[in-house]
Amino acid sequence: MFTFKIDASSRVLALAALLVLTVGIGGCMPTSVTLGFGDESTLKRAVVDEVRAPAGGDGESGGRGDIAVIDVRGVILDSPAPALFGSQANPTAELAARLRVAGEDDDIKAVVLRMNTPGGGVTASETMHAIVRRFRQSTGKPVVISMGDVCASGGYYLSTAGDYVVAQPTGITGSIGVIIPTVNFSEGMRRIGIVSRSIKSGANKDLANPLEGMRDSQYAVLQQMVDEFYGRFKELVIASRRSPAAVRTASGVSLPRAALDMARVDELTDGRVLSGAQAVRAGLADAEGDLMDAIHIARRMAGLSEARVVRFHRSSATPTTVYASTESDAAMSASADRSGGGDLHLLSLYLSPGPDQLSTGGAYYLWVAGK
Repeated sequence: MFTFKIDASSRVLALAALLVLTVGIGGCMPTSVTLGFGDESTLKRAVVDEVRAPAGGDGESGGRGDIAVIDVRGVILDSPAPALFGSQANPTAELAARLRVAGEDDDIKAVVLRMNTPGGGVTASETMHAIVRRFRQSTGKPVVISMGDVCASGGYYLSTAGDYVVAQPTGITGSIGVIIPTVNFSEGMRRIGIVSRSIKSGANKDLANPLEGMRDSQYAVLQQMVDEFYGRFKELVIASRRSPAAVRTASGVSLPRAALDMARVDELTDGRVLSGAQAVRAGLADAEGDLMDAIHIARRMAGLSEARVVRFHRSSATPTTVYASTESDAAMSASADRSGGGDLHLLSLYLSPGPDQLSTGGAYYLWVAGK
Protein backbone atom coordinates (compact mmCIF):
# COMPACT_ATOMS: atom_id res chain seq x y z
CA MET A 1 0.00 0.00 0.00
CA PHE A 2 1.20 3.51 -0.70
CA THR A 3 -0.24 6.96 -0.94
CA PHE A 4 0.64 9.22 -3.81
CA LYS A 5 0.48 13.01 -3.66
CA ILE A 6 1.46 15.47 -6.35
CA ASP A 7 1.90 19.20 -5.86
CA ALA A 8 3.24 19.96 -9.30
CA SER A 9 2.21 20.61 -12.87
CA SER A 10 0.93 17.88 -15.18
CA ARG A 11 4.24 17.56 -16.99
CA VAL A 12 5.61 15.49 -14.11
CA LEU A 13 2.78 12.95 -14.18
CA ALA A 14 4.77 10.55 -16.32
CA LEU A 15 7.69 10.71 -13.91
CA ALA A 16 5.36 10.21 -10.98
CA ALA A 17 3.72 7.16 -12.57
CA LEU A 18 7.12 5.63 -13.28
CA LEU A 19 8.18 6.24 -9.70
CA VAL A 20 5.06 4.57 -8.32
CA LEU A 21 5.61 1.50 -10.51
CA THR A 22 9.21 1.29 -9.38
CA VAL A 23 8.20 1.43 -5.73
CA GLY A 24 5.53 -1.19 -6.31
CA ILE A 25 8.05 -3.71 -7.61
CA GLY A 26 9.36 -4.14 -4.09
CA GLY A 27 5.96 -5.28 -2.85
CA CYS A 28 3.22 -3.66 -0.81
CA MET A 29 4.57 -1.45 1.96
CA PRO A 30 3.43 1.62 3.95
CA THR A 31 5.09 4.15 1.74
CA SER A 32 4.27 7.75 0.92
CA VAL A 33 5.51 9.47 -2.20
CA THR A 34 5.41 13.25 -2.35
CA LEU A 35 6.30 15.44 -5.29
CA GLY A 36 6.38 19.15 -4.66
CA PHE A 37 7.66 22.40 -6.13
CA GLY A 38 8.16 25.72 -4.40
CA ASP A 39 9.37 26.97 -1.06
CA GLU A 40 7.87 24.79 1.70
CA SER A 41 10.01 26.16 4.54
CA THR A 42 7.61 28.80 5.88
CA LEU A 43 4.54 28.04 7.93
CA LYS A 44 1.43 29.41 6.25
CA ARG A 45 -1.84 30.32 7.92
CA ALA A 46 -5.25 29.17 6.67
CA VAL A 47 -8.71 29.98 8.05
CA VAL A 48 -10.67 26.72 7.95
CA ASP A 49 -13.86 27.50 9.91
CA GLU A 50 -15.69 30.00 12.08
CA VAL A 51 -17.44 29.28 15.37
CA ARG A 52 -19.69 31.37 17.56
CA ALA A 53 -21.60 31.12 20.80
CA PRO A 54 -25.09 29.57 20.62
CA ALA A 55 -28.06 31.85 20.11
CA GLY A 56 -28.79 32.00 23.82
CA GLY A 57 -25.16 32.80 24.59
CA ASP A 58 -22.85 30.93 26.93
CA GLY A 59 -21.75 33.76 29.17
CA GLU A 60 -18.85 35.05 27.10
CA SER A 61 -18.07 38.72 26.59
CA GLY A 62 -18.68 39.11 22.88
CA GLY A 63 -15.02 39.33 21.89
CA ARG A 64 -13.64 38.13 18.55
CA GLY A 65 -10.38 36.37 17.78
CA ASP A 66 -8.73 33.30 16.27
CA ILE A 67 -8.16 29.78 17.56
CA ALA A 68 -5.26 27.71 16.21
CA VAL A 69 -5.61 23.95 15.81
CA ILE A 70 -2.26 22.14 15.92
CA ASP A 71 -1.80 18.41 15.32
CA VAL A 72 0.38 16.08 17.36
CA ARG A 73 0.38 12.89 15.31
CA GLY A 74 2.35 9.66 15.28
CA VAL A 75 5.21 8.55 17.48
CA ILE A 76 6.66 11.31 19.68
CA LEU A 77 10.33 11.80 18.86
CA ASP A 78 12.95 14.48 19.48
CA SER A 79 14.85 13.83 16.27
CA PRO A 80 14.09 13.56 12.56
CA ALA A 81 12.24 10.32 11.92
CA PRO A 82 14.15 7.80 9.76
CA ALA A 83 13.20 7.70 6.11
CA LEU A 84 14.24 5.86 2.96
CA PHE A 85 15.63 8.94 1.22
CA GLY A 86 16.60 11.33 4.02
CA SER A 87 14.32 11.93 7.00
CA GLN A 88 11.03 13.39 8.12
CA ALA A 89 10.84 16.50 10.21
CA ASN A 90 11.49 16.47 13.94
CA PRO A 91 8.00 16.30 15.57
CA THR A 92 9.23 18.22 18.61
CA ALA A 93 10.63 21.00 16.43
CA GLU A 94 7.39 21.13 14.43
CA LEU A 95 5.30 21.59 17.59
CA ALA A 96 7.67 24.30 18.82
CA ALA A 97 7.51 26.12 15.46
CA ARG A 98 3.71 26.12 15.34
CA LEU A 99 3.37 27.27 18.93
CA ARG A 100 5.90 30.03 18.32
CA VAL A 101 3.80 31.33 15.43
CA ALA A 102 0.63 31.05 17.53
CA GLY A 103 2.31 32.92 20.35
CA GLU A 104 3.52 35.76 18.13
CA ASP A 105 0.15 36.19 16.39
CA ASP A 106 -1.90 38.62 18.50
CA ASP A 107 -5.08 37.56 16.73
CA ILE A 108 -4.75 34.01 18.04
CA LYS A 109 -6.32 33.88 21.48
CA ALA A 110 -6.22 30.11 22.18
CA VAL A 111 -4.77 26.84 20.90
CA VAL A 112 -6.29 23.38 20.49
CA LEU A 113 -3.81 20.50 20.35
CA ARG A 114 -5.39 17.67 18.36
CA MET A 115 -3.72 14.52 19.74
CA ASN A 116 -3.45 11.27 17.83
CA THR A 117 -0.38 9.51 19.18
CA PRO A 118 0.52 6.31 21.05
CA GLY A 119 3.34 8.18 22.79
CA GLY A 120 7.06 7.84 22.22
CA GLY A 121 10.38 8.62 23.82
CA VAL A 122 10.54 9.57 27.49
CA THR A 123 12.74 12.60 26.85
CA ALA A 124 10.81 13.67 23.76
CA SER A 125 7.53 13.53 25.68
CA GLU A 126 9.02 15.61 28.49
CA THR A 127 10.43 18.11 25.98
CA MET A 128 7.07 18.56 24.23
CA HIS A 129 5.37 18.92 27.61
CA ALA A 130 7.82 21.69 28.54
CA ILE A 131 7.24 23.46 25.20
CA VAL A 132 3.47 23.58 25.79
CA ARG A 133 3.85 24.59 29.44
CA ARG A 134 6.21 27.45 28.57
CA PHE A 135 3.86 28.58 25.78
CA ARG A 136 1.02 28.87 28.29
CA GLN A 137 3.19 30.68 30.82
CA SER A 138 4.73 33.15 28.36
CA THR A 139 1.61 34.00 26.35
CA GLY A 140 -1.25 33.47 28.79
CA LYS A 141 -3.18 31.83 25.95
CA PRO A 142 -5.21 28.77 26.98
CA VAL A 143 -4.36 25.36 25.51
CA VAL A 144 -7.15 22.81 25.14
CA ILE A 145 -6.26 19.16 24.48
CA SER A 146 -8.45 17.25 22.04
CA MET A 147 -7.84 13.50 22.33
CA GLY A 148 -8.52 11.74 19.03
CA ASP A 149 -8.32 8.05 18.13
CA VAL A 150 -5.31 7.42 20.39
CA CYS A 151 -3.75 9.66 23.03
CA ALA A 152 -1.86 7.17 25.13
CA SER A 153 1.25 7.01 27.29
CA GLY A 154 3.56 9.84 26.13
CA GLY A 155 0.54 11.38 24.40
CA TYR A 156 -1.25 11.44 27.74
CA TYR A 157 1.91 12.78 29.39
CA LEU A 158 1.84 15.70 26.93
CA SER A 159 -1.88 16.26 27.52
CA THR A 160 -1.23 17.12 31.17
CA ALA A 161 0.43 20.36 29.99
CA GLY A 162 -2.91 21.71 28.76
CA ASP A 163 -5.53 23.77 30.59
CA TYR A 164 -8.43 21.50 29.73
CA VAL A 165 -8.69 17.96 28.30
CA VAL A 166 -11.52 16.90 25.97
CA ALA A 167 -11.62 13.18 25.19
CA GLN A 168 -13.32 11.55 22.23
CA PRO A 169 -15.57 8.98 24.00
CA THR A 170 -14.52 6.19 21.64
CA GLY A 171 -10.83 7.09 21.64
CA ILE A 172 -8.09 5.25 23.52
CA THR A 173 -6.02 6.88 26.24
CA GLY A 174 -4.18 5.98 29.44
CA SER A 175 -1.27 3.51 29.19
CA ILE A 176 0.46 5.50 31.92
CA GLY A 177 3.81 3.85 32.36
CA VAL A 178 7.31 3.22 30.98
CA ILE A 179 8.87 0.49 28.88
CA ILE A 180 12.45 -0.29 27.90
CA PRO A 181 12.12 -2.94 25.18
CA THR A 182 14.81 -5.60 25.04
CA VAL A 183 15.30 -8.60 22.79
CA ASN A 184 17.79 -11.43 23.25
CA PHE A 185 19.04 -13.96 20.70
CA SER A 186 21.68 -15.66 22.82
CA GLU A 187 19.79 -18.92 23.46
CA GLY A 188 18.92 -19.40 19.79
CA MET A 189 22.49 -18.65 18.76
CA ARG A 190 23.84 -21.12 21.30
CA ARG A 191 21.66 -23.89 19.86
CA ILE A 192 23.26 -23.53 16.45
CA GLY A 193 26.76 -23.29 17.82
CA ILE A 194 27.28 -19.52 17.81
CA VAL A 195 28.66 -17.95 20.96
CA SER A 196 29.12 -14.21 21.57
CA ARG A 197 31.39 -12.86 24.29
CA SER A 198 32.08 -9.16 24.73
CA ILE A 199 35.37 -7.79 26.01
CA LYS A 200 34.16 -5.11 28.39
CA SER A 201 35.43 -2.67 31.00
CA GLY A 202 32.73 -3.36 33.57
CA ALA A 203 30.03 -5.86 34.44
CA ASN A 204 27.24 -3.73 32.99
CA LYS A 205 28.97 -2.24 29.95
CA ASP A 206 27.12 -4.73 27.73
CA LEU A 207 23.78 -4.08 29.41
CA ALA A 208 20.92 -5.39 27.20
CA ASN A 209 23.31 -6.78 24.60
CA PRO A 210 20.97 -8.92 22.45
CA LEU A 211 23.75 -11.39 21.65
CA GLU A 212 24.53 -12.35 25.26
CA GLY A 213 22.22 -13.51 28.03
CA MET A 214 21.17 -10.87 30.55
CA ARG A 215 21.74 -11.49 34.25
CA ASP A 216 19.13 -10.64 36.88
CA SER A 217 21.42 -7.91 38.21
CA GLN A 218 21.40 -6.26 34.79
CA TYR A 219 17.61 -6.37 34.58
CA ALA A 220 17.58 -4.74 38.02
CA VAL A 221 19.60 -1.80 36.68
CA LEU A 222 17.05 -1.19 33.93
CA GLN A 223 14.14 -1.72 36.33
CA GLN A 224 15.48 1.02 38.61
CA MET A 225 15.52 3.39 35.65
CA VAL A 226 11.97 2.42 34.64
CA ASP A 227 10.75 2.91 38.21
CA GLU A 228 12.32 6.39 38.32
CA PHE A 229 10.71 7.49 35.05
CA TYR A 230 7.39 5.95 36.05
CA GLY A 231 7.47 7.84 39.34
CA ARG A 232 7.90 11.12 37.48
CA PHE A 233 4.99 10.26 35.19
CA LYS A 234 2.67 9.26 38.03
CA GLU A 235 3.51 12.37 40.06
CA LEU A 236 2.79 14.55 37.03
CA VAL A 237 -0.60 12.92 36.51
CA ILE A 238 -1.57 13.41 40.14
CA ALA A 239 -0.37 17.03 40.20
CA SER A 240 -2.18 17.98 36.98
CA ARG A 241 -5.44 16.22 37.78
CA ARG A 242 -5.63 17.50 41.35
CA SER A 243 -5.99 21.07 40.11
CA PRO A 244 -9.17 23.05 40.90
CA ALA A 245 -12.51 21.48 40.08
CA ALA A 246 -13.23 24.36 37.69
CA VAL A 247 -11.30 26.75 35.48
CA ARG A 248 -12.36 30.31 34.79
CA THR A 249 -12.65 31.70 31.29
CA ALA A 250 -11.40 35.15 30.33
CA SER A 251 -14.95 36.39 30.98
CA GLY A 252 -15.05 34.89 34.46
CA VAL A 253 -17.32 31.98 33.59
CA SER A 254 -16.48 28.69 35.35
CA LEU A 255 -15.93 25.51 33.34
CA PRO A 256 -16.13 22.31 35.42
CA ARG A 257 -13.17 19.95 35.46
CA ALA A 258 -13.17 16.27 36.38
CA ALA A 259 -11.18 15.34 39.50
CA LEU A 260 -8.83 12.36 39.55
CA ASP A 261 -10.26 9.40 41.48
CA MET A 262 -7.45 9.13 44.03
CA ALA A 263 -8.83 5.85 45.39
CA ARG A 264 -8.06 4.32 41.97
CA VAL A 265 -4.81 6.12 41.22
CA ASP A 266 -2.62 2.99 41.41
CA GLU A 267 -5.03 1.11 39.17
CA LEU A 268 -5.32 3.96 36.67
CA THR A 269 -1.55 4.30 36.38
CA ASP A 270 -0.66 0.60 36.04
CA GLY A 271 -0.28 0.84 32.25
CA ARG A 272 -3.84 -0.06 31.27
CA VAL A 273 -5.63 1.73 28.47
CA LEU A 274 -9.07 3.29 28.83
CA SER A 275 -11.70 4.64 26.50
CA GLY A 276 -12.15 8.39 26.43
CA ALA A 277 -15.45 8.01 28.28
CA GLN A 278 -13.79 5.91 30.99
CA ALA A 279 -11.00 8.47 31.30
CA VAL A 280 -13.51 11.25 32.00
CA ARG A 281 -15.28 9.16 34.64
CA ALA A 282 -11.92 8.42 36.27
CA GLY A 283 -10.85 12.06 36.21
CA LEU A 284 -8.02 11.63 33.69
CA ALA A 285 -9.84 13.97 31.29
CA ASP A 286 -12.29 16.82 31.85
CA ALA A 287 -15.10 16.29 29.36
CA GLU A 288 -16.27 14.07 26.54
CA GLY A 289 -16.35 15.64 23.11
CA ASP A 290 -14.93 15.79 19.62
CA LEU A 291 -12.63 18.32 17.99
CA MET A 292 -15.38 20.91 17.47
CA ASP A 293 -16.36 20.63 21.13
CA ALA A 294 -12.73 21.30 22.06
CA ILE A 295 -12.68 24.34 19.77
CA HIS A 296 -15.79 25.75 21.43
CA ILE A 297 -14.24 25.20 24.86
CA ALA A 298 -11.12 27.03 23.70
CA ARG A 299 -13.35 29.86 22.44
CA ARG A 300 -15.03 30.07 25.82
CA MET A 301 -11.74 29.94 27.73
CA ALA A 302 -10.48 32.86 25.64
CA GLY A 303 -13.70 34.80 26.38
CA LEU A 304 -14.78 34.93 22.73
CA SER A 305 -18.30 34.88 21.37
CA GLU A 306 -17.00 34.45 17.81
CA ALA A 307 -13.77 32.98 16.52
CA ARG A 308 -12.08 31.99 13.30
CA VAL A 309 -10.35 28.59 13.34
CA VAL A 310 -6.90 28.57 11.76
CA ARG A 311 -4.44 25.86 10.86
CA PHE A 312 -0.77 26.18 9.95
CA HIS A 313 0.70 24.31 7.01
CA ARG A 314 3.82 24.19 4.87
CA SER A 315 2.56 22.47 1.74
CA SER A 316 0.95 24.12 -1.25
CA ALA A 317 -2.22 22.10 -0.52
CA THR A 318 -4.07 24.51 1.76
CA PRO A 319 -6.20 22.82 4.47
CA THR A 320 -9.90 23.62 4.09
CA THR A 321 -11.44 22.04 7.21
CA VAL A 322 -10.50 21.63 10.87
CA TYR A 323 -9.99 17.92 10.14
CA ALA A 324 -7.55 18.40 7.28
CA SER A 325 -4.45 16.28 7.74
CA THR A 326 -1.07 17.98 7.80
CA GLU A 327 0.91 14.73 7.90
CA SER A 328 2.52 15.40 4.52
CA ASP A 329 3.86 18.69 5.85
CA ALA A 330 6.34 16.82 8.04
CA ALA A 331 8.06 15.23 5.09
CA MET A 332 8.00 18.46 3.11
CA SER A 333 9.36 20.56 5.94
CA ALA A 334 12.24 18.13 6.33
CA SER A 335 13.15 18.71 2.71
CA ALA A 336 12.79 22.45 3.21
CA ASP A 337 15.05 22.38 6.26
CA ARG A 338 17.75 20.54 4.35
CA SER A 339 17.53 22.75 1.28
CA GLY A 340 17.30 26.03 3.16
CA GLY A 341 13.93 26.78 1.57
CA GLY A 342 15.07 26.40 -2.03
CA ASP A 343 12.93 26.55 -5.12
CA LEU A 344 12.69 22.84 -5.94
CA HIS A 345 11.65 19.81 -3.89
CA LEU A 346 11.51 16.98 -6.37
CA LEU A 347 11.10 13.88 -4.28
CA SER A 348 10.37 12.84 -0.74
CA LEU A 349 9.90 9.11 -0.30
CA TYR A 350 9.57 7.88 3.26
CA LEU A 351 8.40 4.99 5.34
CA SER A 352 6.17 6.13 8.20
CA PRO A 353 7.79 5.09 11.49
CA GLY A 354 5.70 2.95 13.76
CA PRO A 355 6.16 1.77 17.35
CA ASP A 356 7.74 -1.50 16.14
CA GLN A 357 10.50 0.48 14.39
CA LEU A 358 11.75 2.15 17.57
CA SER A 359 15.19 1.32 18.86
CA THR A 360 15.57 -1.14 21.73
CA GLY A 361 18.17 1.22 23.19
CA GLY A 362 15.76 3.71 24.75
CA ALA A 363 13.05 4.26 27.33
CA TYR A 364 9.54 5.00 26.12
CA TYR A 365 6.22 6.34 27.30
CA LEU A 366 4.55 4.26 24.59
CA TRP A 367 1.52 2.06 24.04
CA VAL A 368 2.07 -0.74 21.54
CA ALA A 369 -1.16 -2.65 20.96
CA GLY A 370 -0.90 -6.39 21.36
CA LYS A 371 2.44 -6.31 23.19
